[in-house]
Amino acid sequence: MRIIISGGGTGGHIFPAISIANEIMRVSPQSEILFVGALGKMEMERVPAAGYKIEGLPVAGLKRKLSLSNLLLPFKVLKSLRKAGKILKIFKPDAVVGVGGYASAPLLYMAGRKGIPYLIQEQNSFAGLANRILSKKSEKICVAYEGMSRFFPEEKILITGNPIRSGIKMTTPEANKEARKYFRIDENKKILLIIGGSLGARTLNSAVKEWVSEKETCDIEIIWQYGKYYKSEIDLFLKDKNRMYVKNYEFIDRMDYAYAAADVIISRAGAGTISELSIAKKACIFV
Repeated sequence: MRIIISGGGTGGHIFPAISIANEIMRVSPQSEILFVGALGKMEMERVPAAGYKIEGLPVAGLKRKLSLSNLLLPFKVLKSLRKAGKILKIFKPDAVVGVGGYASAPLLYMAGRKGIPYLIQEQNSFAGLANRILSKKSEKICVAYEGMSRFFPEEKILITGNPIRSGIKMTTPEANKEARKYFRIDENKKILLIIGGSLGARTLNSAVKEWVSEKETCDIEIIWQYGKYYKSEIDLFLKDKNRMYVKNYEFIDRMDYAYAAADVIISRAGAGTISELSIAKKACIFV
């Protein structure tokens, strides 16, 4: 079986996609899987790191502010459609899975044009315009929430929940101890985990910066995942405000350890994160 999985842009799209691929390979080890993502986005690094091949499309999103990139967008879309068609012709997939993100729409559209069956994996409770349009030709739409028939044809909907990363489960004392060792945190310290998502969350980062500025010491440990967009800002801030009780990361590879180590979690309310934390069963505040 040959499968293309398309989409990305953020961890909320990429990690469910990798989880789907891992499960396909577990059930059918002889399968061939190819990812299709957007050039310059994080999937071009994360997918190969997970052991899968990926092709990139020159697609991009519409900027809210007037910019030259918006004028070039139609040309990027046309180029992406042509490349998507070429990928489908060469790889000859038996089916395509779209997980959302910039690269998903061109690939699914061209698959529909060529009569290749495709499936949509919609993580959110409110479906985007692209998935609503593409659902008309899809075989099935896998969703995580009830009531999605207001967006999609009811007969195509499958309530599957969201795919989550392997290793995430309800924390045991042994897992907590191993996780604390991974982050080099004392067993007796309480841990606050702050998750801004793969790209980051300004509100959360501003709140943490204010806290860190005021407190030179603290009786808890903070694991702070601040996100890609804020790396230079946080690096500059921490030159003057570095604190021993704060462990900061642009990205955390072992989120299973982060969840296991934490006593309380403050997180951006992404669909994938909510699904994962419902399994981890930790006290959470969603922003």
